[in-house]
Amino acid sequence: MFEHLSGSMLLIASLMYGSGLRVSEACRLRVKDIDFARHVITVRAGKGNKDRTTLLPPSCEETLNAHIQIAEQQLAARIETNAIPVSLPYALDRKYPNAGISLAWQWLFPSSKPCFDEWGRVVLHHIHTSAVQKAVKYAMRSASLTRPGSCHSLRHSFATQLLNQGTDIRTVQELLGHKSIETTQIYTHVLGNGFAGVRSPLG
Repeated sequence: MFEHLSGSMLLIASLMYGSGLRVSEACRLRVKDIDFARHVITVRAGKGNKDRTTLLPPSCEETLNAHIQIAEQQLAARIETNAIPVSLPYALDRKYPNAGISLAWQWLFPSSKPCFDEWGRVVLHHIHTSAVQKAVKYAMRSASLTRPGSCHSLRHSFATQLLNQGTDIRTVQELLGHKSIETTQIYTHVLGNGFAGVRSPLG
């Protein structure tokens, strides 16, 4: 499937599979959310409006670093012209007026065109999730997979692979950002381990 993706779409798909991100979480990543020193990605305001950290796949670091350099170049170009800021959460732009044109707050995967925010100001938003969903579905069809799949299939695969490696289910719960352990336990059934891998004494 990955062979049928390229550029930003390939990187986003890799992060969904390698970090367990939801498609919306991957699209909303900013420069400041990537910690190369600790090999960690911070997910801001995920499901339930909670922050969490998850794994930064080493194989994605070089490409992510290149994306940050591109974001820096694009920001410099915008500042030279009309300095369109990126969209910011809540009233952050009033508290920090220059945040929208600082490198830390730039989207890793920006939209190709500016839009209007809720106050009618011109801003740059992140790539729309529907564009990623369309690209991933096309790649899965092109790969002639036996089962239909989606962006969420990549997140599912992240969870099942970790559990298959023997990762503690509580750790997987934290990485996925599940509020309830029952939600994470669904993946043990996918593995065929309906009782968390416990086997009968008779074998």
